[in-house]
Amino acid sequence: MKTIQVKAGEVVIGGDAPIVVQTMCNTHTQDIAASVEQCEEMVRAGARMIRLTTQGLKEVEALASIKKELRSRGITVPLVADVHFSPEVAKAAAGVADKVRINPGNFSADPSAARSHFAEFIEICKEHGTAVRIGLNHGSLGERIIRLYGDTPLGMKEAAMEWLNMCRENDFYNVTVSLKASNTLVMVTAYRLLKEEMVRQGILFPLHLGVTEAGNGDMGRIKSAVGIGALLQQGIGNTIRVSLTENPVREIPAALTIARYYDSGRAEASLRDIRMQLPGIPRKHYVSEDWNQFIIEASCDFGPLLLDKTIDDFEISSLCGGHPAEPEKLKEFKENLMQAARRKFTRPEYIACPGCGRTLYDLEKTFNEVKKRTSHLQGLRIAVMGCIVNGPGEMADADYGYVGEGKGKVAIYRGKEPVLRKVPQEQAIDALLKIIEEDTVN
Repeated sequence: MKTIQVKAGEVVIGGDAPIVVQTMCNTHTQDIAASVEQCEEMVRAGARMIRLTTQGLKEVEALASIKKELRSRGITVPLVADVHFSPEVAKAAAGVADKVRINPGNFSADPSAARSHFAEFIEICKEHGTAVRIGLNHGSLGERIIRLYGDTPLGMKEAAMEWLNMCRENDFYNVTVSLKASNTLVMVTAYRLLKEEMVRQGILFPLHLGVTEAGNGDMGRIKSAVGIGALLQQGIGNTIRVSLTENPVREIPAALTIARYYDSGRAEASLRDIRMQLPGIPRKHYVSEDWNQFIIEASCDFGPLLLDKTIDDFEISSLCGGHPAEPEKLKEFKENLMQAARRKFTRPEYIACPGCGRTLYDLEKTFNEVKKRTSHLQGLRIAVMGCIVNGPGEMADADYGYVGEGKGKVAIYRGKEPVLRKVPQEQAIDALLKIIEEDTVN
């Protein structure tokens, strides 16, 4: 059963269309020049859809200017408005963007008001030919859904179906759906449940895949490949984003590697090349252009098998760029993959968003410093989040959190509770480490 096709600008998602790679600007949307330049760089790197934070009406106006300037340069990439909390902003954005992403958990606290606002929003989308993404994230489902189902994959599926059914009631089908989580097992389970329910109801909407707050470096790429690969392997997913706490342009090569691996049929062929050795441990040798290609493709192969507990261990070797991979690097990759697949934890677990126009500090630099200073804390889950829009909710699994709270200020969390507010940014990492140290001693 194929998904229906959705159109955002000139890009088709779903059906027989190839996987669409997308990303998101981390510029401030009101900085039109910077946003245009970053969009242009993203398109050169291979992005086929670009999202920008659109938190207010001023950002909607800026988005219109960004779109106009890009079109004047001959760049027709669809632009997606990322809207939280404000139905009025979503309605305004629907007349400007090629696609609008809304998070139902943040759309309206009142279910009756949400239905009314959403119906009005959909009519504007119909008028302008605007696509919609129903984008739910683990940790920001809304109080009513959490009361009914908990902050669970089931709750994510149920919330998504409520909004998809509202789309159908309003005769609107230009819709994609995402159910992202930083935990690969939660993310994969949620998407599988949603696919089953859509099949049962006889209509498949296209799915946008991503492991949110995946972090950066090797682990960010490995974690993304595990979650996205586990679903693409089953024919689930039509558009993807690899969310990294790095320059967003660097997300695109990683996402393209995954997309091409599956679109080309190489992923399916690669699984057939895995050899079993005594005592029943699978082994594979990879010949890759570079290290990133190797870790992504190997994670696509072995990650889903580990995640689903089809295997418990594996052996691997690699020729990267004509040179054998060093044994220590292979050992580190294996440990990272085991952790990404939720099988064995040998280091801290980091949850870090990629940052966007709502982030008011140097997220990548801060995250790297937090990692450097907490790398010895095996088993702890530490979050570094750009802002308070989704930060506190989506780091719900973390033991400790560093959350941007406005210009130059940071909130420090223990679990779900803020224990320090409005900490000056230059003191915030020390404050986080002090709380961890005190808790560890006690």
